[in-house]
Amino acid sequence: MRADAAALRALWAADTPAFGAWSTLADPVVAELLAAGPADYVCVDTQHGHVTGADLARTLQAFRAGGRAPVVRVAWNEPAAIFRALDAGASGVVVPMVDDGDAARAAVRAVRYPPAGERSWGPMWGDSRPVPAPADQDREALCVVMVETAAAVDHLDEILATAGVDAVYIGPNDLALSCGLGRATYRDCADVRALLDGIVATCRRRGVPVGLHCSDAVMAGHWAAEGVRMLTAVTETAALRRAVADELEGAAAHYRGAVPRTTGR
Repeated sequence: MRADAAALRALWAADTPAFGAWSTLADPVVAELLAAGPADYVCVDTQHGHVTGADLARTLQAFRAGGRAPVVRVAWNEPAAIFRALDAGASGVVVPMVDDGDAARAAVRAVRYPPAGERSWGPMWGDSRPVPAPADQDREALCVVMVETAAAVDHLDEILATAGVDAVYIGPNDLALSCGLGRATYRDCADVRALLDGIVATCRRRGVPVGLHCSDAVMAGHWAAEGVRMLTAVTETAALRRAVADELEGAAAHYRGAVPRTTGR
C-alpha cells in the first residue's frame, strides 16, 4: 500500500517538489484510474468536491484497490470530520480555514491520539485489516493546514510554530477573496503575487514545507521553482474536460486538413 503521506515526507526531506492530483468525484472507477497514475500524491476533496461523508469510505477503498492511500481535505476544522477521514483510510488530512495558532493546534489534536491529541480510537476496518498502534499512526498521519485568509497571514508565525503541523497549503482563491482582491491571481495582480511570495518565504525560512493549489501545470512548475513543495497540478474533472476537447478538436483538425487516414487505429 502506497501511503501518499509517506511519499510526501520523503520528497520534503529531500527538498524536492511533489506534484499531485486533486480528486473531486465520488466514483470508484475514477479513483482507481488516479491511483494507477504517476502523481506524488492525490487529495480527495470532501469540502468542495462531490465526495460526501457517505461516499468517503467507498472512495478510499477504490484508491486502496489501486495501491494508494490518499490524503483527504476535510470539510472543516472540526474533530469529527478529521477522525472520520483517518478512520476511513486517509493517510493524512488537509484542514481548511486555519486562521491562527489555536486553530492549528485544534487540527493537530484531532489527528493525534492521546496523550498527544484527542483522536478517538475506533478502527473502521479493524476486523479485516491490521491496525497499527496509536503511536505508529500518530507518526505516520499527515496534518496539513490551509493558509487562505488574511487572518492566517497575520498569524502565520504562530501557525508555523505549532508542533505537529507537517505543512501548510495555500488556497490562493480564498486568500485573494479574503484580502479584498476578488478573483485576482499572481499572474495579473502584484498584491496577490506579494502575498504568495511572502508566505512561501516565511515557510521556507521556518523550515515548514509549503503547498499551493495550482490551476495548471505552468503554475505548478513556476511555484516549484520558487520553493513550493506540495503542488496540485491537476484536478480530474478539468483533465477530463480538456482531454475530451483536445481529442474532438484534433479529429476536426485532421478532417479539415485532409490528413490521410491510416488503417486500423
